Amino acid sequence: MARDLSEVRFLTVAEVADMMRVSTMTVYRMVHSGELPAIRFGRSFRIPESAVASAIETPIADVG
Repeated sequence: MARDLSEVRFLTVAEVADMMRVSTMTVYRMVHSGELPAIRFGRSFRIPESAVASAIETPIADVG
């Protein structure tokens, strides 16, 4: 079953960019491409912390 929304922590684009060590523009691109799920509040986006954790843990490419 879906978790209660009171248990979900939402982060701003700037917080996500800081956690992932990328620019805010990169986070916006990820949101618009669907790589990161986000909720729009007015003119800003909020990203669930669990989605950020999943994105950080998922390898992007196998280099080497």
